[in-house]
Amino acid sequence: MSLRLRSTGAGRYVLPVSGVVSRGLALKNVLLACGSVLGAASVAVAQPVTGLYVAGAGGANFKQEQSVRLSPVWPGGRDEYKTGVTGVGSVGWGFGNGFRVEVEGNYRNNQLGEFSHPGLVTSAGGRQQSYGGVVNALFDMDIGKSWLYPYFGAGAGYGWQAMNANITAPGGGFSQHVGGTFGNFAWQGIFGLSVPVPWVVGLSTTMEYRFYSILGPHGHGATGYTNLGGYDVSRPTGFASGNRDTRTDYNHSLMLGLRYEFNPAPPPPPPQPVAEPAAPAPAAARTYLVFFDWDKSALTTRARSIVAEAAKASSRVQVTRIEVDGYTDNSAAHPGARGEAYNMGLSMRRATAVKAELVRDGVPTGVIETHGFGETHPLVQTAADTREPQNRRVEIVLK
Repeated sequence: MSLRLRSTGAGRYVLPVSGVVSRGLALKNVLLACGSVLGAASVAVAQPVTGLYVAGAGGANFKQEQSVRLSPVWPGGRDEYKTGVTGVGSVGWGFGNGFRVEVEGNYRNNQLGEFSHPGLVTSAGGRQQSYGGVVNALFDMDIGKSWLYPYFGAGAGYGWQAMNANITAPGGGFSQHVGGTFGNFAWQGIFGLSVPVPWVVGLSTTMEYRFYSILGPHGHGATGYTNLGGYDVSRPTGFASGNRDTRTDYNHSLMLGLRYEFNPAPPPPPPQPVAEPAAPAPAAARTYLVFFDWDKSALTTRARSIVAEAAKASSRVQVTRIEVDGYTDNSAAHPGARGEAYNMGLSMRRATAVKAELVRDGVPTGVIETHGFGETHPLVQTAADTREPQNRRVEIVLK
């Protein structure tokens, strides 16, 4: 089954087989469209193709009907083509900001299906081939998907169109062979999608649509037997030869391909896991020292102010408990075990007095622990039976 693009006038062409309608684009309209898309590229974020790359693609080529120009020898009409094949190969350079340029070689091959002429039914065989070289400028876009990158561009260069076809009419009233090669300026518009291959760094698959044209008219030599003629329709039947000109060389290509970058940009680093907020470190223990007169457990004015400061601090920091530890120096009215026992009781009375003051200052009694250590754990080491003021103390420890 073939697809033929048939003109319906006003620059419109129809694919009758699938009911798909496509517009024959004039050079001016396509260039304006490419310019508007290139203008929009400035707001896109580029995929950083950097350095040298190679690419290749192949697929189907849908060739619109070509109008055959009336000449003094040959009648005018339209060449209709079947779906053909196309292939391109390119070498390019990416600038790392989304833009890249490449040099491309291309090839298209479509079988001639029919030459249509009013009142003439023909059969046709042979094909039209085109090949050429084009320089393309393209832009890759980053749409926020690491697996899909659209791109678009345009190209200009030179192309050749080669014909080798035969056209005949039943009954032998018309037969024609068309051959030869014609070259002229060629241009194209490109839109594609690239999908990186995750297991091969630098390799991407591509899917492309291309609109390709070689400027006409395209001249090919023709020889044959006819009685139709051109301007002079009453010419006698006989052998004829002359130039056969065609126009409207519009090609629509759908292709799949591969692109390999030799110096691909490194992939973005994987997102770092969000660290759980660390639990606040427990507040460092704070110690307050309350000193006592010799053989006393009553609080002095200075001692009460220190206890009040400790109570206030316990309301500003995280506190689970408060230790109140009482001590004495190693002096005693009765030396020996009796004196040590007396000092143990004195240290406990001092701790109890400080706890009572803390409670009066607003500290809950349940968080306070009291201990008496007597004359053990002195702050200052002294000789036996020495009255040392720094050892007559209570330590308030916030924990």
